Amino acid sequence: MIKAIFRSAFVQQTLALILAFYLWVVLATMRWTIENRAPADQAMTEPAGIVACFWHGRIALAVQCRHVIANKQRKVLISLSRDGEFIAKAVSMLTFGAIRGGAGGKSKGGSAAFRESLAYLKSGGLLAITPDGPRGPNQHMPVGPLMMARTARVPAFVFGLAANPAIRSKSWDKAAFPLPFTRGAVVFDGPFYVPRDADDATMEVMRADWEARLNAAQLRAEALIA
Repeated sequence: MIKAIFRSAFVQQTLALILAFYLWVVLATMRWTIENRAPADQAMTEPAGIVACFWHGRIALAVQCRHVIANKQRKVLISLSRDGEFIAKAVSMLTFGAIRGGAGGKSKGGSAAFRESLAYLKSGGLLAITPDGPRGPNQHMPVGPLMMARTARVPAFVFGLAANPAIRSKSWDKAAFPLPFTRGAVVFDGPFYVPRDADDATMEVMRADWEARLNAAQLRAEALIA
């Protein structure tokens, strides 16, 4: 009963509006440290599309990166789940479009989302992906984002996000929600390029490297504001 009420269109729209307004206010009051920004700024001036990966539990903080990508088209890859609908509504109010479906092509709506993502990347847009969403495993990188970067022939970045203090949920992704007037950090790493002829073995080596780099960026972001 409670889930049915939460997932009604009216309730989701209302909650999305509340969340978007909260994030607009809170993120504007925070003091931010951004590390390794220069390569990201340079990439934003290029016509090529960009794959950008961050962990699912940092969605609320990732909105701050709209200032870095202000002059670039941007969309977020969001699952077709009911919870994904709520997130899509909220991010749309925060100047991000959405592509609905999974990154790997095997999840619900995955094949269509993969094709739409490729077309978007080839048009020069930035596609933000939470590679461990929507159900985990937490902070695990699948091969999907690498396949997108390889097929579209675009660069990729990973970035860690942290806030201190923050409210942390008990959900699988340990989602962090910032508080007003706190400190925040963003740490970029990249760009990375996936060779057009990369075979399965090469893709696995690169997948593990991207995962390690994203975890390192996440740990560095947390250390900056500890």
